Amino acid sequence: MLGRLTRYLRFLGHDTVQARGLSDGEIRALARTDGRVVLTRDRELGRRSDPAVLIRSVDLVGQLREVRTAYPSMRMVVTFDRCPECNAQLAPWIPPAAGAPWPELVPSNALETGLTVWECPSCHRPYWEGSHAARIRSFFAEAWGPGASP
Repeated sequence: MLGRLTRYLRFLGHDTVQARGLSDGEIRALARTDGRVVLTRDRELGRRSDPAVLIRSVDLVGQLREVRTAYPSMRMVVTFDRCPECNAQLAPWIPPAAGAPWPELVPSNALETGLTVWECPSCHRPYWEGSHAARIRSFFAEAWGPGASP
């Protein structure tokens, strides 16, 4: 129920797990074992979990602000160092040898322009800072509001 929030927290470099398909008991056990905070819209799960943040907002900006309010010292600067899909720590991508085929998803001019490309070691998705990175940074700047420090 908070998949988009999970993804956006990963943009900020936070180690997040989306508990799809897990029972409330399994979620609480995972949080205890891994030392995680349960972020949930489920009142009963929030009441029975410690620590937990009950997310009331239905929109992403409101959800991010609720997390920030609950954890004001939490890092809120975009880092792009985690895979937004699977949460793995990204690693520098090694381009193919000369003459080898270039993966379709990576811009062919990446090396010529000096563009840094990362790869998820788990799901093997490539990432680079294209125009989407600027849009994501702008989104966070607007979400935090004028004068807010990250």
